[in-house]
Amino acid sequence: MGYREFRSDTMTRPSQAMRQAMAAAEVGDDVCGEDPTVHRLEEMAAALLRMEAALFVPSGVFANQCAIGVHCQPGEEIIVSESAHVVAHESGAAALLSGVQLRAVVPARERYLTPQDVEPRIRVGEDVHHPRTRLIILENALSDGTVMPVEAMAEMARVADNHRVSIHLDGARVFNAALALDVAPCELSRHADSVSFCLSKGLGAPIGSLLCGAKEFIHRARRRRKAMGGGMRQVGVLAAPGLLALEEGRRRLGEDHRRARDLAVGLAALPCVRVDLDAVQTNMVYAHLDHPTLSETDLVERLWRRDIRVYPPLPEGIRFVLSSEVGDEDVAAVIEAVRGILRR
Repeated sequence: MGYREFRSDTMTRPSQAMRQAMAAAEVGDDVCGEDPTVHRLEEMAAALLRMEAALFVPSGVFANQCAIGVHCQPGEEIIVSESAHVVAHESGAAALLSGVQLRAVVPARERYLTPQDVEPRIRVGEDVHHPRTRLIILENALSDGTVMPVEAMAEMARVADNHRVSIHLDGARVFNAALALDVAPCELSRHADSVSFCLSKGLGAPIGSLLCGAKEFIHRARRRRKAMGGGMRQVGVLAAPGLLALEEGRRRLGEDHRRARDLAVGLAALPCVRVDLDAVQTNMVYAHLDHPTLSETDLVERLWRRDIRVYPPLPEGIRFVLSSEVGDEDVAAVIEAVRGILRR
């Protein structure tokens, strides 16, 4: 590759085994429900999350927006964290595609939404001035790599049930979250009406996401997928690496978490570098630089000159994401590179 990749776990390339599986995949027309490899992937995803059915879609954004379109009617309202992916990184698609309003909330006490954040904002009654609250969107893992405890999800589910509001879990990295919480993935999905997760992040597949839910929900989501332009034909060639991602990629996520911890501890030991070690819960590390003459942007630029790729600084700091593209030697190289830059 010639460089060290820390921008995102979306940068992972398919393994040789995945490429071979793609070449050998048994295929059929999935729009007609005839692709056997897609069937196996959907059945495996549903079984892992103990949900009735699943639907293979092109991306995480697609999965979230498809779910929104099934749960909500135009003019209805969704309660969601201000930092959530559907608010910050989906190009206003909820309004564009489904005509729904996002009521973005800044969590008051935790990194994630709590009943105290959500329940006062659920619209009750039939006041014609108000949109109807139809959906709560949660994330696990969160966008900063931290996790929402199972108990917190259960509390939110009780609130939603009391008000007859649905919950969609944006579980782009739900398997990372389950690993960090030391629970089975189904312990997270059981508190949601629908769940999306990405194959193309830490799991290592080149493309694709799954939307999971009840059979009737997925039946409606399949029609919605078609309307959104996501009906795909001999797509078993893409589902095949997804099967390996769920079978094998899931088992190696612990390596990413361990290396994230190693990187966090190593960076925190350097002068002028600040890392919240308690927030390093999955495969992400955020580092701040408190240096009299060197800015975080300067540090990122100098890392790029050393063939270490990270995104420009965020308000949360410089983000390093661990993935199957990153080994122990890459972690050591980053720590040594930052040490060298700070010495100059």
